[in-house]
Amino acid sequence: MKVLVTGGVRSGKSAHAEGLYAGRTDVAYVAPGPTAAEDPDPDWAARLAAHQLRRPPTWSTLETRDLTAAVTTASGAVLVDCLGTWLTAVLDQDRAWDRPAAAQHASLAAHLDPLVAALGATTRDAVLVTNEVGLGVVPAHRSGRVFRDLLGTVNQRVAAACDEVHLVVAGRVLRL
Repeated sequence: MKVLVTGGVRSGKSAHAEGLYAGRTDVAYVAPGPTAAEDPDPDWAARLAAHQLRRPPTWSTLETRDLTAAVTTASGAVLVDCLGTWLTAVLDQDRAWDRPAAAQHASLAAHLDPLVAALGATTRDAVLVTNEVGLGVVPAHRSGRVFRDLLGTVNQRVAAACDEVHLVVAGRVLRL
């Protein structure tokens, strides 16, 4: 089963995604965002620590931005948390934030196409967490609009490769 879990910030997405694997010991938790060493923000470090404490000690943690490799080579089930931090890393890595929209989409496609293909081909269980950012106001800054638009593309493409999409709002889950 492949599931995309989406919702707003602090909606309960991660806890729901982790709960989908309750009782399983063969889970590879893929963290594509910045590590505490890469981001000295104490709030980010506290958030990472809280996530780590919630996970069973039998789960492995893989800190990587190569989601295609994680989906294809991890043993057991895969839980990716989250596609928003992955997208930010992709845009940073490719220095794409200030490029024209066509170049940004091409940069994203180079990373997203293989991931979507890997999700479609894998027989292992996969849960991917993402942010739902298109429900609010239009961001005032270009970088916010770039992120919102590209994450919308990521979410649609990944959702198409999944069996289910779960929308989490205020800790409640709606299966779409």
